[in-house]
Amino acid sequence: MGKIIVIEGIEGSGKETQSKLLVETLNKLGIKSIEFSFPMYETPTGKIFKNCILNNNSSFPEGYDGLEPELVCLYTAADRKYNIKKIEDYLARDYIVIINRYTSSNMANQGSKYNDSEERFYMYQWIDKLEYWLLKLPKPDYTILLNMPYKYNSQVSFDFLIDDKQEKVLLAYKELAELYNWDVIDCVSNNKEKTIDEIHSEILQILKNKGIISIK
Repeated sequence: MGKIIVIEGIEGSGKETQSKLLVETLNKLGIKSIEFSFPMYETPTGKIFKNCILNNNSSFPEGYDGLEPELVCLYTAADRKYNIKKIEDYLARDYIVIINRYTSSNMANQGSKYNDSEERFYMYQWIDKLEYWLLKLPKPDYTILLNMPYKYNSQVSFDFLIDDKQEKVLLAYKELAELYNWDVIDCVSNNKEKTIDEIHSEILQILKNKGIISIK
């Protein structure tokens, strides 16, 4: 049976880049691997989420940020449930499945809407129960958080409101990392953003320490 490795982080943290690079490296090492990203916008459920929730002409007049977190969770959970068989098929063939954004992304983004820590914790547990217990989605074997503060990210332009929102999401991610014992990579050192290769090397070292790969 294969394993699920999830790469998480706030918007622009490099999780997509690192996910694809990790798959490339693992395949070169002879380890069967494949990458998926949620939401899967090209699938029916992903299109519903994108068109009904995310687009500027959203079906909901409140817009994405105005919707109750539980409602948003039901849409994103439905997308994972609809598409999970693809992942399970690869797991059954002993693939390492790298997922860019999973249930944990929902926890961080929706949990961040609450200022009270107890309310955030309730949201985390609500999503955990919904997706892993009720919908029976497979839990990740390992989750790696890319700790990239939004203000250091060279891929985005600074906006105070967006920056504040993303910092709240990062706070939620850090809480989740402690709660679920994730591995965390600090993407900034001495007030300077680490390179893609530096972060990739740290990810490989984590996987080596877990016995997933063997590198010198």
